[in-house]
Amino acid sequence: MTTVREELASATASLAEVGCDTPRLDAELLLARVLGTDRAGLVMGSDNEVSGDHRTRYLALMTRRVKREPIAYITGYRDFRRLTLAVDPRVLIPRPETELLVEVGLGLPVGARVADIGTGCGAIALALKDERPDLQVIGVEASEGALSVARMNASRLRLDVDFQLGDLLRDVSCDAVLANLPYIEVAAMLPPDVVLYEPKVALFSGFDGLDLIRKLVAQAGARPQVALLGLEVGEGQAPIVAELVSEAGFSEVGLLKDLAGIERVVVGRR
Repeated sequence: MTTVREELASATASLAEVGCDTPRLDAELLLARVLGTDRAGLVMGSDNEVSGDHRTRYLALMTRRVKREPIAYITGYRDFRRLTLAVDPRVLIPRPETELLVEVGLGLPVGARVADIGTGCGAIALALKDERPDLQVIGVEASEGALSVARMNASRLRLDVDFQLGDLLRDVSCDAVLANLPYIEVAAMLPPDVVLYEPKVALFSGFDGLDLIRKLVAQAGARPQVALLGLEVGEGQAPIVAELVSEAGFSEVGLLKDLAGIERVVVGRR
């Protein structure tokens, strides 16, 4: 028999050995899930025994994490703003920095039509509808698998978002566009947690990572009714994308930094 404390010590060492960035946190999240508690509960019950089915289940989850499978795929969910979203390998795992795009959308006029392009699991679209029920929100996705996840999230959360299979703005009419499109260059080196498990179609976009962003900016620029364009970008890409947005006819262009101080979102208005 082993205690909670002993299981966590062993699991933390195993995850550190394979290069996980947050080995203790990961070990705690997985054990808390198995035991039906939270991290505080683990501390309070650190001398409790982990035995039988609980230990078997924990070791199975740990085996997956040691292989660098992301915690979100192992648990099947990711928290995003006020929502808990189902995620699986068909969709990119939502990141905290993407919440900046939601903040941009929260400033839209009452009743505005906003399209979340490349919606994935529906994070941006659903968070917007949750916090601004008056908005007409569309989520557009090129992957049928990802679209299934988004629709499942919308149904479970009872949020009225129109999720559509489509190619960027081709068949969309809206007042505002928000997008977290793939923006990683094809030759980029990524952590195994990302490159081995997350969908490559949601990560890579050409030699410099900007192929899809260029296409979307051109489409938005050609639609005068689009008064706002918000784009998440990679580190170092903001100046290039800001110039593209300006050239597309958005007279007011701004940059938003994430918590790490990286220029993460380009916003164009007209």
